Amino acid sequence: MKKNWYRRMLLSYFPIFLFTVTILIFLSFIMVNEISHKETVKADRISTGYITDTLTRSLRVIESSVLEEVEKNAHYREFLNVERTQENREAIFNVVDSMRSLIANDSLLDSMYVYRIEDKQVLTRIGLVAYEDFADRSFLDQALQNASYQGWSSIRNYHELSMESDKRVITMYKREPLPFGTEGLVVINVNMYAVERLIQSMKSDSVTFLHIKDKDGKLLFSTVPNQDNSGKVLNQVTLDLMGWTFESGIVAGQLFLWVSVISYVWVIIGLLTVVFAIFYIIYITRKNYKPIRVMMNRIESIQLQNDGFSIKMDELSLIDRTLENLIQQTEDYEKEQNENLLIGRKQLFFELIQGENVSQINERLNKLKLLPEDRDVLQFAFIVVEIGHYGQFRSGFSVRDQNTLKFALSNVLQELARDEEMQAWAEWIGESRMGIIVGISGGEREAKEHIRQFAEKGSLWVTENLRMSLTFGIGPLIQGLEKITASYKPAVEAMHHKMSLGKDAVIMSENLPGQKARKSYKHLQLAADLVREFRLSTGEWRIHFEQIFEALEADCLKDEDIRMLLLTMMDMLGSELGNVSEDLREHFAGEKAEQWKQTMEETATLEQLRSLFLEHLTEIYRLYVAYCETKNHKAMINEMKAYIEENFVDPDLSLKHLSDRFHISGKYASYLFKEEFNMKFVDFIVQLRMEHAEGLLAETEDSVQSIALQVGYANSITFGRVFKRVVGVTPGDYRKLKLKPGKARHTGHL
Repeated sequence: MKKNWYRRMLLSYFPIFLFTVTILIFLSFIMVNEISHKETVKADRISTGYITDTLTRSLRVIESSVLEEVEKNAHYREFLNVERTQENREAIFNVVDSMRSLIANDSLLDSMYVYRIEDKQVLTRIGLVAYEDFADRSFLDQALQNASYQGWSSIRNYHELSMESDKRVITMYKREPLPFGTEGLVVINVNMYAVERLIQSMKSDSVTFLHIKDKDGKLLFSTVPNQDNSGKVLNQVTLDLMGWTFESGIVAGQLFLWVSVISYVWVIIGLLTVVFAIFYIIYITRKNYKPIRVMMNRIESIQLQNDGFSIKMDELSLIDRTLENLIQQTEDYEKEQNENLLIGRKQLFFELIQGENVSQINERLNKLKLLPEDRDVLQFAFIVVEIGHYGQFRSGFSVRDQNTLKFALSNVLQELARDEEMQAWAEWIGESRMGIIVGISGGEREAKEHIRQFAEKGSLWVTENLRMSLTFGIGPLIQGLEKITASYKPAVEAMHHKMSLGKDAVIMSENLPGQKARKSYKHLQLAADLVREFRLSTGEWRIHFEQIFEALEADCLKDEDIRMLLLTMMDMLGSELGNVSEDLREHFAGEKAEQWKQTMEETATLEQLRSLFLEHLTEIYRLYVAYCETKNHKAMINEMKAYIEENFVDPDLSLKHLSDRFHISGKYASYLFKEEFNMKFVDFIVQLRMEHAEGLLAETEDSVQSIALQVGYANSITFGRVFKRVVGVTPGDYRKLKLKPGKARHTGHL
């Protein structure tokens, strides 16, 4: 077979490789060009800024040194006084000597002179000259007309003697005496040629150029002879002291040459990289092809034995076909093995809990990889786990999500069991129930406690993380896995007592009731008593209601027996009250009654069932009493009295509260109260509160503030005032006198 795959592998690298290298070289050139340009601009800006700073500093040094000398040297002031100068001619020589010294100390300072206004005499470094004979009198005239000007002049021509040639200078002047005198002027001339030489010394003509222009844009100086061929201006810096603009850049051809050299270097590096990469690709391709060739030889030999190369394929197609067949065979085998393993485990699980085919249990467990790592485990227990509110779980998730959550739930519980040092084997034994066989070592009491802790942790973890509720029914410990059915049946039986025993979501089979709890006649008698009191509307039915649920909790009946008993009670009540009115009939028959029964079936705990029945019976009682109100108000007032006696400590208890509670008007409630008890509602509730307060003061050590809150008052001040009016003494005196409840009561009302 030809090496098609080798050539294909080799040639497939080149297009992308060449394209990538080309892009890299191009980007490198652009980056170098951009970086070079930025760095050039930056370097030129720094260089030009240095020149302007140096020139500014030099001019300021000249100005400060001259003015400092003029201010400190008293001979300058003597020269301005004509009389003193005539008396002391040495002052003139001293001034001349000072000016010569200043000019000699600074290469930029060309000349300076002092003009005396009084006799119009000019003192230069050569000597005293009359104003009419002074060559620079035109500038002096301008200076005298604008004596307050503080800056430097533009470039001008200057010479001191008539035989001297003109020199280009910039000039500044100051009035004498400093700073604002009117006796003369000090004029300072800076040689422009020296300034240009200074600038030229700081600029390389072969690489960069510099143009200096005045305020009007006129060229004053350039470092290159031909301004048009100087190149592109990169930076502009303004010299504030003179108003000059410094334009700088790279001399034409220099930047291009520099970038070109850099680019050539990169191109050479790129070419060398390409050559190296080509040889490397050839080398690595040949190296990588060797194991493929070995693999192809083996595939070809197998295929030759099978079909004799009936189909011509290249390496890629042949490898793909072979791998596909191999993967498919492997997946089919693994799938079959997993299915057989799962089916075998599930079948063995059900046979164990049913007590069937357990003769060779260890061999089957070993084959299914279910034997615990700790072979010393001798105790086993069966746990039934049930998902609470399964109807909501089924309606809230799709079938796929339900299966996923169930799978996660079984794995989580097995992992938690291992954390408790137990071996666990979990299988789903029903739509909403999972069975777990746990193996544990140690004493019986310790083992039971470990299993309970595991169930509590599992319930808590699932509630917090999966937002689901679980109930655990735990069977007794047994010796030997083949006897697990003896733990399975009690665990299932425990799940029938979820309402009465499942307060903490964990039911131990050892807590199941005996045969004594199976006598249901006493529960029916309690239900009959409740119906009788309900029918008589005495309000005592609540006592029988509480007795029923106390008996249900104490006797630990099955969930179905509890629901059946309560439904029987509702049927008995319906036969008594169903024909009284249409509103009452709806609570015992019809759509409304069916919805309530459905809600009752979905109730998980006995406490929830108690709250549901109490609310439902209270509503029926309210309707029944309201119906009987027109015939007999005694039942209504007795119900109100019972409610007040039960809730008199509520600070919000009022006629408005009663009217809302019993669905009657406040005036009618007040009327019923006055009619039955011959006293106002307020007096009745105050009497109840004070009697209760007397008992608390006499029998407890609670503070007055605490007792006030317990009997329905917001603060001790109001409580103390009412207590004194009703009882006759303050609460504190009542406790100090150790009076007995009722002894100090007077008959006054609020």
